[in-house]
Amino acid sequence: MKEEIHNICKRYGIENYTINGDGSIDVDGEVNLSCKESERIPIKFREVTGDFYCSHNYLTSLEGCPERVGGNFNCSDNNLTSFDGCPKRVGGTFYCSSNKLTSLNGCPKTVGGLFDCSHNNLTSLDGFPKTVGGHFNCSYNNLTSLEGSTKTVGGSFYCYKNKLTTLKGCPKEVSEGFYCDENNLISLEGGPERVGGDFCCNENNLTTLKGCPERVGGRFDCYDNPLPKHIMDNPIAELERINRNNKLEILLD
Repeated sequence: MKEEIHNICKRYGIENYTINGDGSIDVDGEVNLSCKESERIPIKFREVTGDFYCSHNYLTSLEGCPERVGGNFNCSDNNLTSFDGCPKRVGGTFYCSSNKLTSLNGCPKTVGGLFDCSHNNLTSLDGFPKTVGGHFNCSYNNLTSLEGSTKTVGGSFYCYKNKLTTLKGCPKEVSEGFYCDENNLISLEGGPERVGGDFCCNENNLTTLKGCPERVGGRFDCYDNPLPKHIMDNPIAELERINRNNKLEILLD
């Protein structure tokens, strides 16, 4: 068995590895299995201290992937329909975009950086990680609700180009920007209370700004909505009127 493992590691350029008793390997460094036209992970990994790349293949499962990845993990541009075999913990960014995923169940519980699950077939955020240290991007999916998401996100929250009719369930605090453009929103109720960067709700079906955040640290954009003319002419005045008792803070360019 060890000879076969050595041969596989040599074929894929895997170095600085240790063979465990169960036939899995630990790697001190990076593993790059991208663009190999692979249909499966060729060997069982347990832990990789650096980055782990298996993007741009024909994978239908993540079986064999490490349980823990110290750096970034990228499985984008495959044929994945589930997170079976996915790492439990990723220290850096986690990319799973451009697959056929319908659910986040089984994804890592902890992601230290960005989490990008855009361009999939997600219909809900059930299974959302407990912790996302950076941006979260679920744009270009089939989401009708943000229920299941975390209360806070360490970076920006991107949910544009979905089928959202409500923001209920989204994080209450977003450290950077919040982008919910090009959905079917008729109200901002249930949205974040505090946004550290820009808040963009362009190209929806909004007729009111009721439910807008109490604090926006950057721009507030709401163009291409069927809002009354007096709101479109001066949306900030409307925000101040709605949040007068909350002392809305907003910065303009």
